[in-house]
Amino acid sequence: MKPTQTSSSQIVRLKITLNDIKPVIWRRVEVPLTTSLLALHEVIQAVMLFENYHLFDFVTGTRGAETRYTIPDPNDDFADDDFGDTMDASKTELGTLVDAGVKWLTYTYDFGDNWEHTILIEAVAAADPTTVYPRFIEGANRAPPEDVGGIPGFENFINVMAKPRHPEYADIKRWYGSTFDPKVIAEAEITTRMAKLAKRKKLKKSATTKSTLN
Repeated sequence: MKPTQTSSSQIVRLKITLNDIKPVIWRRVEVPLTTSLLALHEVIQAVMLFENYHLFDFVTGTRGAETRYTIPDPNDDFADDDFGDTMDASKTELGTLVDAGVKWLTYTYDFGDNWEHTILIEAVAAADPTTVYPRFIEGANRAPPEDVGGIPGFENFINVMAKPRHPEYADIKRWYGSTFDPKVIAEAEITTRMAKLAKRKKLKKSATTKSTLN
């Protein structure tokens, strides 16, 4: 279903998949259609348990005709060499992309480790007034820790952490801070993070309403 207008009374269901890793790491979420791409970045950070240490971008369109969405850096001209259009992620709402016919987009976090995700727009529907958004629905497999060294580093990390007798185990466990089970997504922590985002969104909306009334 395609909305006739973007509205906070509508939500969009998204499937977020971390590319090029087996078994597949994915999450499914629902967010308001009015969610900006910057806010979506924060949702992805929450459900993947990243720490928001690094830069990010979203990309739509086919090769040679891409549009990039990020937080513009006035001192960085590099992006314009690779993309025809670079837009402000904080000023672009998901509803705008849905109305433009976008079915999926790419999200990349940490241009060093280069965690590239595919975001599939699965459905748009009326929001449930009894549900708090953004909402985590389901997912599978633990996402990589920060600064693990990209896909090769993550593969080595998993291999070492699965073998307590491995010569690197003590050092890597000390670096990570605990044990690591790649099958456990830590749903309770994800839910807590999402609740914080929802509360922040509610407070921001309340402040905006008061400002308008005044």
